[in-house]
Amino acid sequence: MEDSTGCMHGSRGVALPASDRLLSEPAIVAGIAKATLDSSSVDWDAWSNDYALIRDAIAETYPDIFHDFNARMWTPGGFHRPLPAREREWKTKSGKAEFMVPQTLHEDPDMPERGPDELRLFTVRSDSQFNTTIYTLDDRFRGVRGSRMVLLMNERDIERHGLSVDAEVSLEAVSPDGKKRQVDGFRIIAFDLPAGCVAGYYPECNPLIPLSHHAKESKVPAAKAIPVRIVTAQTL
Repeated sequence: MEDSTGCMHGSRGVALPASDRLLSEPAIVAGIAKATLDSSSVDWDAWSNDYALIRDAIAETYPDIFHDFNARMWTPGGFHRPLPAREREWKTKSGKAEFMVPQTLHEDPDMPERGPDELRLFTVRSDSQFNTTIYTLDDRFRGVRGSRMVLLMNERDIERHGLSVDAEVSLEAVSPDGKKRQVDGFRIIAFDLPAGCVAGYYPECNPLIPLSHHAKESKVPAAKAIPVRIVTAQTL
């Protein structure tokens, strides 16, 4: 696995599968490939049964980064993916760090905040999470235990919205397309956040993000800036 610092290291699972129908991500991708490709030189069944074959292919494709992948990932501490900026090496025409000036100071021109009851949601990951793979419901980064269906809020916002810690609420996205996007079952936790901002976990909050709400060039979903409205039991 690759951690948030770009370090690759081996990982061995210890938990039994929750079901005999549970499939790994490589098995799902292999199944899609077999169902959609008329012909392929890839032995998809072999890849889904032996992940080492996938790592061998990665090493062959990107030898500068992943040479001897299967052996190196079991070395103590793993190995780091090369990050030129970390070594103060700038891959730019000038050879220096270059900064871009934003075209606007408004954080979200496609989904602007429109009312005082709206908040700006940003999604986060826990320390026990790799992409959408969640290993535990605890998050030692933020002191959250036992559930990821939480909404982190500034204490002033909790008071301003007439709410209380541990209250259960729903979140509704506020988007100009008029489509209803709502996720229920969040428990409020007081947290040190800027007023007007709330935080929730990814991917639990994904249904609140319109497909059209993304970065202009990379098309990455704008999960760090989602206008939302809190829906309480009284307003459902």
